[in-house]
Amino acid sequence: MEKIHKEIIVRGLVQGVGFRVYTCKEAVKLGISGTVTNQTDGSVAIVAEGSLNSMETFIAWCRKGPAMASVEQVVITNGEVKGYDNFSIIK
Repeated sequence: MEKIHKEIIVRGLVQGVGFRVYTCKEAVKLGISGTVTNQTDGSVAIVAEGSLNSMETFIAWCRKGPAMASVEQVVITNGEVKGYDNFSIIK
């Protein structure tokens, strides 16, 4: 299975609402590897690698986020696969 790489910036009310934890749970459920971290500007940055089908489902989830979040904008860029082994939260 060929993997694709996406770098995703999520803006809105996405810090202090469990966004990183729920992102990690969703990624693991879908077989996505990579990282998620809070940014100093209040956004959340996600690096994600997985199959095309899993990535489409994951990105759709990122556009909504967990119940307490309010996603205003999602910016997605393509990148080269780096070969992450798992999905982790960067503090």
